[in-house]
Order: sequence, then C-alpha cells, then structure tokens
Amino acid sequence: MKKTFSVIIWILIFSSIVSAGQDNSPLENEGKAGLRVKRLDQVLRLKDNEIDLATAALIVSENWSDVVYGRKYLAQLDDISREIRSRLNEKKIPANYKAIPEINQYLFEELGFDSLSEANDPNSLFLHTVLDTKRGYCLSLSILYLSIGERLGIDLYGVVVPGHFFVRYDDGRHRFNIETTSKGGTATDEQYIEKFKVPQNKVKNIYMKNLDKIQTIGCFLNNLGNSYCDVGNYDKGMDALLKAIDINPTLSEARANIGNIYLKKGKINDAINQYTLALKINPDDAKTHNNLGNAYVDNERLVLAIIEYQESKHLDPKFGEAYRNLAIAYSKQKRYPLAVTELQEAISIEPDNPDIYDQLGQIYFYMENYRKAVIQYEEAIELNPKSARSYYGLAMCYNKTGEIEKELEAYKKVLAFEPQNYAALVNLGNVYFQQERYSDAISMYKESVKIQSNEPLIYYNIGAAYSNVRDYQNAVEAYLKVIALDPKNGDAHYGIAFAYYNLKEFSLAWKHINTAQELGIEVTDEQLRAIRNSL
Repeated sequence: MKKTFSVIIWILIFSSIVSAGQDNSPLENEGKAGLRVKRLDQVLRLKDNEIDLATAALIVSENWSDVVYGRKYLAQLDDISREIRSRLNEKKIPANYKAIPEINQYLFEELGFDSLSEANDPNSLFLHTVLDTKRGYCLSLSILYLSIGERLGIDLYGVVVPGHFFVRYDDGRHRFNIETTSKGGTATDEQYIEKFKVPQNKVKNIYMKNLDKIQTIGCFLNNLGNSYCDVGNYDKGMDALLKAIDINPTLSEARANIGNIYLKKGKINDAINQYTLALKINPDDAKTHNNLGNAYVDNERLVLAIIEYQESKHLDPKFGEAYRNLAIAYSKQKRYPLAVTELQEAISIEPDNPDIYDQLGQIYFYMENYRKAVIQYEEAIELNPKSARSYYGLAMCYNKTGEIEKELEAYKKVLAFEPQNYAALVNLGNVYFQQERYSDAISMYKESVKIQSNEPLIYYNIGAAYSNVRDYQNAVEAYLKVIALDPKNGDAHYGIAFAYYNLKEFSLAWKHINTAQELGIEVTDEQLRAIRNSL
C-alpha cells in the first residue's frame, strides 16, 4: 500500500515538472469562432468576443501575398503567449495590469521586438512580417501585443490618434497606455493629445477611445489601403479604404487616404469631397489641407488652393511641401516674387532638398532672370549630380542666353541619365541643326522618332536637315510623313516642293508649291516662275 502511494506521488511530481516546462493547456482564445474563419468578410460578421484578432490580421497577410500561409504564425503566437503565461504562473502574477512588465520584458528585451525608424515599407505593416523580422510600425506592433493579450485574457484595447496607434490596458479599475514603439513604455492621454494634435472639436470621432476588435481591424484596413496606394495598386487600396470607412466612418485618415486615391485617378471632385469630410473630423490636419490644395490646383481653383496651403503652413510651419505647393499656385498666377519667397522659406526648412532649388530655378526662368536660374539649377545638381531635370533646366537657360556650347553639354548630361528623354533629344537635335551639324541633328531626331512617332514637327526637322545636305530623296520621304500626319502643314508642302524641284520632279514640285501658297505660306513670283518654267 505504501509502495503504491509513493508511485502515485512520483507520477504527480513528474507531471507537475512537465507541465511547468511545457504548458500546453488551452489559451484564453481557445474555441473562438474567429480561429476557424478563412475570409475577412467572415471575420466582420462575427460578434466582437468571437473574433481572434491575430487570425484576422493573418488573413489580410494571405490576401496581400500568395506565398504567406498565415496559420503557421498562429502557432508562433501561441508559443510566445504560453511562455509568458508560464512565467506569470511561476511568479504568481495574475493576468491583469501586473502582467504588463513581464510581457514587455519578454517581447522587447528578450525576443528583441522593436520599432522601425521609418515607415517606408508596406510589408512591415503585416503581422507575419513583424513575427519574421521582429520589427514593425506602431499599428503592426500593437496588433502583435493585442494578439498576445487576447491569448492571455488581459484587458487590452487598441487606441488610435491621428497618424498613430497604441495599446491601452483598461479593466475598469486600472487604466494606462502602452507604447509599443517604445518597448512598452507609458504615456498619458494628455501627452498623446498634444503630440498628435487629437481634434478637440465637437464633431464625433474615434480618437483616444478604447476600440473593439472590429474597429481595430478598420484601422488596419486604413493602413493597408494606404500601403496598396504606395505600391500603385489603387483598386485594392480603394477596396480596403472603403471597408475602413464603413467600419470607422469618423477616422479622418481613411477619408484623407481615399481622397489621395481619387486625386491620383483624376476624380478631382470626389477627392475634394473626401478631404472636406476628413477636415470636418480633424480640422488641424496640415497634410490634408495641403492635399485639398492640390485638388483645387488640379481643378484650376487657385484662390481656394492658396487658402488651403496657407492653412497647412499655419498648422505646421515646418511642412516644406506646403511652401512648395504654394509656390506652384503663385507661379500659375504669375505672382513670381511671392513664389520665390515661399521657396526660400522651404529652403530654410529643407536646405538639402535639391527639388526646391530646381523649382526655384524654374521660377527664375519664368521671370527671365536666367543667371539666377542657372545658380539655382547648379545648387540642385550639387545636391543631386544625376538630376536630368536640373540639367534640362540649365540647357533651357543657356538657350536663352545664347551659350550654345553650354546648352549642348547640358543636353548631353540629360541624355546620359535619361537616354529616352524625348524633349532633350529634340532640343539637342535643334542645337546641332543651329551649328549646321546636320548629320548629328538627323541622328537625334531619329532617336526621338523611336519614342514618339506621330509628331509632324520632328519629321519636318529631319526633312529640313536632309535638304541642307542636299539629300533630297530622304528629304521628300520625311516631308511626306509630315503631310500624312498633318495634310495642312504649309511648311511641309513648301519644303517638299523644292526637294522635288531639285530631283527634277517638276509637276510634283508645282503641285506642292501651289498647295503651300493656298495654305498661307508666302511664295515669291520668282519661285513660282522657276518651277513653272521647268514643267
């Protein structure tokens, strides 16, 4: 009897050791319907307490990439959660606010999860990428944190503010914020409100509230839609953003992001409508004021555009893009001195941005101050030595100042960086033509024809160049192409008449010289007489 009892004791001790090392008991999300769904629309039909946030996020990962198998990441999340639960049990820490330091220690210190310094890779939005790389943005790290919380049964919620997302612990008695981009550090509501300019107007919005899981998914879909837009997939971006707005109609960013897609698609009035709705929710969003200004510019409503750019500057005096866009609007109104002032302000904010110097060079060009334009283009090239656009601006200035050799060299630089630059090819051909280097001119014109084959002017230039080297047969072929594209081009009829004359095709020469005269080209009696006498 004693032997049997001791065997039972040893079995119990052995079992407790095994369970302490490998805690495979069910997690708090065990049995949820949300673990079994396979599509996002199925997730959105569930009650909030049935949703598994990680599963929903991984379904989105699968939709984003055909090579991602989201389910395998659930096991990884479960293992992380069980390890944390094991540590809590060992230290007799309950699954409440007291567990947060243990989660932070394991996730951020031991496993090394951390935030990315720049939000420039759409892939880092996804939960599977965070688990693979241990790096993420505020939203993707928060999704990870919330997914662990739901497995441990801890009262965690997502919270959104303009341009940011964080986690909040709130069990009704204890409430504090958790910043996943600062290794689980805390910040007060007031700090978030001040830093992210949370709207305090009376319009109802979603900001600073405890979000349910559907609302958190809506925020995720907003970021997803923006990511699709970043990679040029506007249709998928629109689909995600429409879902985001349907879930969270007072999320200003979702409306602003869908406005951006409308703007890129040329649906200007739709873009203006979405930007306006976004600003009703968050009137202090400098970027949305700037983008609304862009929409007004595209709609040729420059006065309204200027108002929006000025408001954007007022809200964020360090937002250089608003200054640059305001300069564009002033330039369209030919208010060039005001445009110069705005760009000088932009340079004080972003002194190493070559695009600003390039834009200032354009303004001085419009003002016919070519020397100052050259200085600005040279500044741009110093910051970006491979800027074809800046070299093109230089060439245009040298054309105006009559510095042909410098113009030629500038166009060569453009083509070194952009061999298919149509305008540079044509203009370089024109420089060669001016220098009477007709073979070189023809070569440039022919290269430009490969890019744009339906431009009559280029064929006319080719015909003129061939005429100057007395290759009248090729001149005729070029002029015929002009006439085929533009039958009423009097200059082409005039040119081909004299090519035919030199080829002794006098009847054709007579036909085209008369057509040229009918089209308004001045023809002398001597020219008419020379051709008529040759018939």
